[in-house]
Amino acid sequence: MGQEDQEPKIYLLPNLMTAGNLLCGFLAILTIFKGMQADDLLGAKNYYQTAMLYIFGSCFFDLLDGRLARLGGQESPFGQEFDSLADMVSFGLAPAMLVSRAVLADLQLPEIFDPNGTKERGLTWAIAFIYLLCGGIRLARFNCLARIGSTSGDFRGIPIPMAAGFIASLTFVMISLAENDRSLGLWSFVLAGMILGVSVLMVSNVRYPSFKKIDLKTKVNVWTLLGFALLLGLIVKWTIYTSAAIFVVYLVLPLFLGRKKKAKV
Repeated sequence: MGQEDQEPKIYLLPNLMTAGNLLCGFLAILTIFKGMQADDLLGAKNYYQTAMLYIFGSCFFDLLDGRLARLGGQESPFGQEFDSLADMVSFGLAPAMLVSRAVLADLQLPEIFDPNGTKERGLTWAIAFIYLLCGGIRLARFNCLARIGSTSGDFRGIPIPMAAGFIASLTFVMISLAENDRSLGLWSFVLAGMILGVSVLMVSNVRYPSFKKIDLKTKVNVWTLLGFALLLGLIVKWTIYTSAAIFVVYLVLPLFLGRKKKAKV
């Protein structure tokens, strides 16, 4: 077998979408760095909101790359590994940096752990790193399950793009509501708890729908079509708020459905 036969198969369109995912993640990180130069949340608000939009862009490209690969029969080990690396940047590192600077900026170590009054943000990096670590574990576990053919059904644990979308959308909403504030105040503690919750869900065994079976040949009835059309209209009209609601429903609903199934058993 020649060296050319050992080269991985690199399909253009799916991997081009993955490159778009990675680009958006990279731009999000650069924008967050710019926001870090501001003195407070009010000065960095526009930068952080732009970074969140880049993360949403990464979600869009991530949706397209797998879809195109499956539609064209172009799934490959290279594409899978490339996608995971891009996801780690766009949905792991970028959101971790975002929450560390925008969401958790007010969280400081208790006085008992900071006797000198240095106001080190120990909780900030710890919570952000927990999210990043759980995201990395989530991706590694998914790749291991994919190699043994155990990823054809629902996702095991919330996918990292949905976790990043959940955090980015809620943070965007909170920053928008705190229009003239220099910090998120008590909302920082609420969002910190949500971030830890999402981190745990990524490495949990909770089943989340993958929607992989939805393609160009999927048939629906009239009411389902009207429902999706209405949802599309809401997304166009109130993009951020509707997106936040979708991410919240996706995250929470399987938790209640899972409890009902267990109760029936």
